Amino acid sequence: MIPIASGVRVWIATGHTDMRRGMNSLALLVQEAFTRDPHGGDLYVFRGKSGKLIKILWHDGLGMSLYAKRLERGRFLWPSSADGVVTITPAQLGYLLEGIDWRMPQRTWRPQAAG
Repeated sequence: MIPIASGVRVWIATGHTDMRRGMNSLALLVQEAFTRDPHGGDLYVFRGKSGKLIKILWHDGLGMSLYAKRLERGRFLWPSSADGVVTITPAQLGYLLEGIDWRMPQRTWRPQAAG
């Protein structure tokens, strides 16, 4: 798991990305298309066309890391491509990685009173 520090922002690249890209070309995409610094410590999340594979690009201050996750069943829920770049919270990223709808997660039932 990625140790996400407080204050780190998670950026989702809407639409689909060519999953043959490696960390250098994804970092270049962040720099040119998002006009963001890929070495700033934020996380950048990309999804493939099929929706089953995502890649996360992260620079921890020492080096660049590229994480990949593929769902065996289902698809990662993704914002529409008209939104451009979307920021989410680290908690929403956790839902996303579990294949849960990060936009409206279902809360568990909570009792109103004890006893």
